[in-house]
Amino acid sequence: MNKEDLQTKIEETRKYMYEAYNQGEDYNKVVNISQQLDDLLNKMVKIKSNCKFVLLLLPILI
Repeated sequence: MNKEDLQTKIEETRKYMYEAYNQGEDYNKVVNISQQLDDLLNKMVKIKSNCKFVLLLLPILI
């Protein structure tokens, strides 16, 4: 999954969680969605960290 697709998925999941909470969905369902969102956010952090690492190494490689 590329960064743009991941960002879209994060936004969709965040909206889904918000709607589930506002509609009074079962607590466990909202927590489950929240955990899915956490996983997606962790993936985004990893992608961004990898990009920074490559940028730091670039001057060394040139």
